[in-house]
Amino acid sequence: MSSDAVTSEARAQLEQERADLRQKLAELGHGTEGGLTYDPNFADSSQVTAERGEAEALATKLEETLAEVENALDKIERGTYGNCEDCGKPIAAARLEAKPAARYCIDCASKR
Repeated sequence: MSSDAVTSEARAQLEQERADLRQKLAELGHGTEGGLTYDPNFADSSQVTAERGEAEALATKLEETLAEVENALDKIERGTYGNCEDCGKPIAAARLEAKPAARYCIDCASKR
């Protein structure tokens, strides 16, 4: 598969992942300004507190993943997609296929 085909396929995967992540964040009640919204009139405040902690942890992880996806899409636009951010060498196509938002080649990733 050519480099252009790999990049095109990665772009499609990343755009779909971005849409999925945004939808999951919206389902959690994550507003456009960030943060989660809750009903202040809910009777069981301890349950709300526990659920809020879980939801905020999940939202944080989703936001981090979304940032990685956005970074990869930006790299596609800049023409730097597929290059390791540490050593600058090309990231193996198999790694990009498995993890389109990969920032590092396998050697540099294993050092982290």
